[in-house]
Amino acid sequence: MNSTNLPLVYVIVLSWNNCSETINCLDSVNKLSYPNKRILLVDNGSQDGTPQTVAAIFPNIEIIVNDENLGFAAGCNVGLRYALENGAEFVFLLNNDTEVSSDALDHLIAAMGPGIGMAAPKIYYAHASQPIIWSIGGKCHPVTLEKIGDARGQIDRGQWNQVLERDYLVGCAVLISRKLLETVGLFDESFFMYYEDSDLSLRARRQGFKLLFVPNAHVWHKVALSSGGSDTPNERYWMARSSILFFYKHVKGLRWLVIVPYRVGSAIKTLIRLLWRKRWDAALAYCRGLRDGLIDVWRRVSQCTS
Repeated sequence: MNSTNLPLVYVIVLSWNNCSETINCLDSVNKLSYPNKRILLVDNGSQDGTPQTVAAIFPNIEIIVNDENLGFAAGCNVGLRYALENGAEFVFLLNNDTEVSSDALDHLIAAMGPGIGMAAPKIYYAHASQPIIWSIGGKCHPVTLEKIGDARGQIDRGQWNQVLERDYLVGCAVLISRKLLETVGLFDESFFMYYEDSDLSLRARRQGFKLLFVPNAHVWHKVALSSGGSDTPNERYWMARSSILFFYKHVKGLRWLVIVPYRVGSAIKTLIRLLWRKRWDAALAYCRGLRDGLIDVWRRVSQCTS
């Protein structure tokens, strides 16, 4: 296959520490069979020597080193701007805690067509003994805006082997077109971690772009590794804080009458679950995240009314 006839794809891996996992991810990326690709590591101020180690092992990989941890949205945006400036027609974003099948990018590019702005693979839990699905993207609940139908936790028995149009795609592994980024914009950097992908998905849909789930492309995800793991204080804090901003940004009018009690109930349920499991530190962090999110929203409202 002549690579000059294919669109240029920048594969962007965002890293923050976890050097060994980053190496594993980049090793799988290096084996992608799609020929017209360039690989970019954006390092978010790692303290474990990740950029130097990657440079020594993978001399073909371009590296940008941020002076500090900018978070997911801002860190990815550094790479997205670089890719667009260097002629990318598509960018394939990957967390450093993922590994990809060698033909994943071929399948994703083949699925792109007129009006399609984003495409995502079938994402599995990395360490499961069976092929357990982590994400196939999701649909948007018409009232609550919650992601539904993402098949998380299901054993893959072939029930999700058809291409599907989605409302939400997850940012840990997603192909994005240049046209979408130039039309809709990059990630909203108000989200330090979590919900930035949901925000971009909704913005893209409102601009008329289609989002696809492509089942023949496969990725394996070591879930929440960058935040320390599921239900850790860091993960719970940013999940809570970002959720407040997301719903403030996207909920309008009378929908608030449903969203507010629904979100309060969801928060109470989460706190009960954490306390039942004696995750006192995570429960406290979750409360701090809700508080800080509400403070952020109050400041935004005050600025708009002043």
